[in-house]
Amino acid sequence: MIKQIEIKLPSFNRGWHLITGHVTNELGKLPEKGLLQLFIHHTSAGLSINENADPSVRTDMESIMNHIVPEGLSFLTHTMEGPDDMPAHVKSSLVGASLTIPISNHRLKLGTWQGIYLCEFRNHGGSRRVTATVIG
Repeated sequence: MIKQIEIKLPSFNRGWHLITGHVTNELGKLPEKGLLQLFIHHTSAGLSINENADPSVRTDMESIMNHIVPEGLSFLTHTMEGPDDMPAHVKSSLVGASLTIPISNHRLKLGTWQGIYLCEFRNHGGSRRVTATVIG
């Protein structure tokens, strides 16, 4: 069984946003065993799995990424879409555009403190599309 759906996420400001609930609500009933593959259709945002309990993790992840890839680097040439655009592309490549999560007992087999994150690297990225493929 292979099922594929497109999930349209709401617009988020720049930052790390927990989207586990958005994803699971859209998926419906999952197979007893299988895999969920998520792919984001954008080059200035990413997907990640990280701690979902303490909101300060999200703040720190944003701060660390901004430290690693700051805006305003004088050597950048791709600047027509604003100072946050090229750094957003680099951050997206570092974080990645896809995730694979095991499914067991009809549920995502995430760890106790794990959640799925939309990593929005633009100041105002707009709504984002994610394709979810369930293989069971």
